[in-house]
Amino acid sequence: MAEDRPRYKNYTSPAGGWGAAAATAKVLLEQSVVTKGSRALLAMNQPGGFKCPSCAFPDATCKKTLEFCENGAKALAHEATKFRVTRDFFAQHSVSALMEQSDYWLEMQGRLTEPMRYDATSDHYVPVSWDEAFALIGRHLRGLDSPHHAEFYTSGRTANEAGFLYSIFVREFGTNNFPDCSNMCHEPTSRGLPPAIGVGKGTVILDDFEHAEAIFVIGQNPGTNSPRMMTNLVEARKRGVPIVAVNPMPERALIRFTEPQDVVQMATFGSTPIASEFVHIKIGGDLALLKGMMKVMFEREAAGESILDHDFIAEHTEGFAALKADIEAQDWAAMVAASGISEEQIRRCADIYIRSKATIICYGMGITQHQLGSRLVQQIANMLLLKGNFGRPGAGISPIRGHSNVQGDRTVGIDEKPTEAYLDRVREVFGFDPPRGHGHHTVESVEAMEKGTARVFIGLGGNFVRAIPDTGRSYDAMRKLDLTVGIATKLNRGHLVHGREALILPVIARSERIETAAGEQFVTIEDSMSNVTASRGVLDPASADCKPEVEIVCRMALAALPESRTGWARYIDDYGAVRDKIAEVYPALYEGFAERIEAPMGFHLDVAPRRRVWLTPNGKANFLILPGLAANAAVDDPDMLRLATVRSHDQFNTTIYSYNDRYRGVSGDRMILFVNAEDRAARGLEAGAKVALETIAADGIERRVEGLTLIDYPMPRGAVAGYYPELNPLLPLELFDRISGCPAAKSIPVRIAGAAAR
Repeated sequence: MAEDRPRYKNYTSPAGGWGAAAATAKVLLEQSVVTKGSRALLAMNQPGGFKCPSCAFPDATCKKTLEFCENGAKALAHEATKFRVTRDFFAQHSVSALMEQSDYWLEMQGRLTEPMRYDATSDHYVPVSWDEAFALIGRHLRGLDSPHHAEFYTSGRTANEAGFLYSIFVREFGTNNFPDCSNMCHEPTSRGLPPAIGVGKGTVILDDFEHAEAIFVIGQNPGTNSPRMMTNLVEARKRGVPIVAVNPMPERALIRFTEPQDVVQMATFGSTPIASEFVHIKIGGDLALLKGMMKVMFEREAAGESILDHDFIAEHTEGFAALKADIEAQDWAAMVAASGISEEQIRRCADIYIRSKATIICYGMGITQHQLGSRLVQQIANMLLLKGNFGRPGAGISPIRGHSNVQGDRTVGIDEKPTEAYLDRVREVFGFDPPRGHGHHTVESVEAMEKGTARVFIGLGGNFVRAIPDTGRSYDAMRKLDLTVGIATKLNRGHLVHGREALILPVIARSERIETAAGEQFVTIEDSMSNVTASRGVLDPASADCKPEVEIVCRMALAALPESRTGWARYIDDYGAVRDKIAEVYPALYEGFAERIEAPMGFHLDVAPRRRVWLTPNGKANFLILPGLAANAAVDDPDMLRLATVRSHDQFNTTIYSYNDRYRGVSGDRMILFVNAEDRAARGLEAGAKVALETIAADGIERRVEGLTLIDYPMPRGAVAGYYPELNPLLPLELFDRISGCPAAKSIPVRIAGAAAR
């Protein structure tokens, strides 16, 4: 439970501003790193410095003295913290006792300092040498009946060099089992966009925001999840650019925002209104909105207006006639009912899009985390293709990814479904034949653990077991493993839900210097707009026993593959040699890597649709049809509500910085259910009541979370929201997008089960 008495109060001030400045100062003080942290912040996201360890939003091309946001400061402060988790800590706390602690408490204990091994006899982690740890990993991996009995997870914080080597190690070991964090967030982008435009990433770069004539932000909360994006939105609004925000929850930063680096706004307590049009969509109503907007476009074309870019459509696309037929067949009453908004507002949104000659559509997990998330992404592409909004300044599709290198890891090989062309290049460059069959994504890896066919789990960063769906089942599945390995900077739940044997391996953080026998090294990061930059840590490592990710990967490979001819020992010291190999495997993207990365702002990877080149089988951009208006399977239950799990303003992914959620007016509590007041009253419940929430599922497993406080919030009828990961137990493992495997965490069918026991 929280350290303070819970409080709930409507927040009416602008986002950002003095609240963000105060929160930054508070976290530096809380982690006892005021001087150290302040100095490091000056180097974060700066040329010659290190990349922010939190979100993946790009750095401004015009550099500022301060290039960080409140949440970036929190991530750094918690990374640079003075607190340490030592062998004495583990001697004092059994794993069973640690399991009783909250995620917040675990986070606040500080940095891991030396490798530890689980001792089942005492139920404690005990010290182990690095050599013994790698020998244990090698022994387990070599002892498997099949390489496919191991699962290799990757966090989005992993740098390109370590991610690339990890992908080569695992494929030389003999499997493509790569459940990674993108499986749980933007996998629908990676799988849905290639059939449409030929690439599984966005086509927008930061400069495009300066040329856009309209910006749509769909299913995204940038004020909390990518706050540096707010600078671009503020500047666009000051130029008079309309911004359409589409979200079931009115997010404060998309209503009014005070830019902390704007001296005038800070001095005058001013702010900028952001959304020119707020679209209070039903959960899952985005498909109906998109189809309604396209229907308006076709109606106005039929009335004689010139709306569509017919030349672009004729030269660059296929499937237009089928799309037109699908859209024209849609009924307005059905679209209004499915979207939860009026026909009038749909037409206003369409008019904003039609009048704009260059439009950016940004989206987040409010689009991707649905049962049809991949196909929803394709409908956004359809919208943009109709007006030729690719390959021109100020236009394109922009998935705003979360973690700092989640896109980069996918680019350099962390992919359970690798292409044949990539596998051929790996064979040519490294001299072994990599496995050709598809590996496991996150859901499949848990299913393999349940069946007993997965025996070893290695997590390169992250907090896998806390992030994934169906918490009870997932915990049970993880405990069936023979060995779990957690490579991390901080203690988390994943180290406590472990196999029969377990290791915790402490890693050097993004903000810390990497020294090898060859001298100081740097790593590289790809942001969510395909820009690759160097990252050089400036702080001393938390402990002399922490090792870089690259060395840990190479030494695991040496232990598991004693006959390998890959030359792993060389890469431990020379990261330039790793980048040379990346360039060999990906010549079209990384040719001249060594020279190009020396540029202060790095370089952009080629994204073919920006050149109006489509790397699809037919060489065209494709209009792809999604019949109907539903983004999720229907549930035949009149009491059913749709639950969206969300992050508070004081967390990043599974990392909980406090029990507060400033912009939603919550203090001292995370066991919250945001609910429409009419939905609450219809169930005979009072505001502030304690209730339980149950999942409506067909598998017969009872999923229930107790002790949630009902908070009236401007949610659409039929929609509720609560915090992730606390509500992950309600998300059935089988509720996911069948194309990408992404769990449908933004549309879980639930019912309020009534008052819970106090």
